[in-house]
Amino acid sequence: MEKNAKIYVAGHRGMVGSAILRGLEKNGYSNIITRTSTELNLINQQAVFDFFEEEKPDYVFLAAAKVGGIVANNTYRADFLYENLAIQNNIIHASYLQQVKKLMFLGSSCIYPKLAPQPLRESYLLTGSLEPTNEPYAIAKIAGIKMCEAYRDQYGCNFISVMPTNLYGPNDNYSLENSHVLPAMIRKFHEAKQKNLTQMTLWGTGSPMREFLHADDLAEACLYLMESYNEKELVNVGTGEDVTIKELATNVKDIVGFEGQIHWDTSRPDGTPRKLMDVSKLHGLGWKHKIELNEGIRLAYQDFLTNPSIRK
Repeated sequence: MEKNAKIYVAGHRGMVGSAILRGLEKNGYSNIITRTSTELNLINQQAVFDFFEEEKPDYVFLAAAKVGGIVANNTYRADFLYENLAIQNNIIHASYLQQVKKLMFLGSSCIYPKLAPQPLRESYLLTGSLEPTNEPYAIAKIAGIKMCEAYRDQYGCNFISVMPTNLYGPNDNYSLENSHVLPAMIRKFHEAKQKNLTQMTLWGTGSPMREFLHADDLAEACLYLMESYNEKELVNVGTGEDVTIKELATNVKDIVGFEGQIHWDTSRPDGTPRKLMDVSKLHGLGWKHKIELNEGIRLAYQDFLTNPSIRK
């Protein structure tokens, strides 16, 4: 990407989009376009088409999406399917119409079958049934991947897809109703510490294993791949390392400084048993993460403490 190229970051206020924005600015890209959701409704096809026709971006990072944890995914199933399909359909087709040089579509590791072999290789896509609780979101993301592939096949568009593992970092969502596991833990342990509780309850058995990547590492990987990767096949982005939810809880508990006990409510769902990415392809392309989990949790907790506006 040329330093003065016009780059559109869709979803720049979210955790992923804001990390990409910071990464672009850090690396000297000066012509970045953004729009808030009030300025541009990405579900509105005509509004998106008009925006692309007016701005004519050279490069697009498609990081806009409706996201959430187990509760949100399972409760708002229609919303997750419709809104994500609409957003990506509008942006990908508009990018084709306006001859965008390159587009990066950001998916999620939840696209892989629930019981796929571990670690998850890119080739495992569509080889089995999805996790029921987030099936609508996963189907939308799979459609986005296939749409990028189809536009490459039919129109020669340089549209690529990356699949991040579980993410955390600045501008994360700390809502107790619809956040992901790590930010939810940070908030729960922090509030339990403030209230001097002797016990704090977490969902499930704690046995599932999860991989976590700091958002700033993801942004660095995205910029690296935008510069160097031009193939049809999707690319996993992660650390290639995972921990049990119990281990994660203990780490967050120690970093936050909560001194009480953890109670596991085993009547609640665990979700997918394990979700570790095979990142050998990414490593083979020359990129590896830098921020280790405990360091990243400390950084995330500091962000939580210093930005009360993110605790909605």
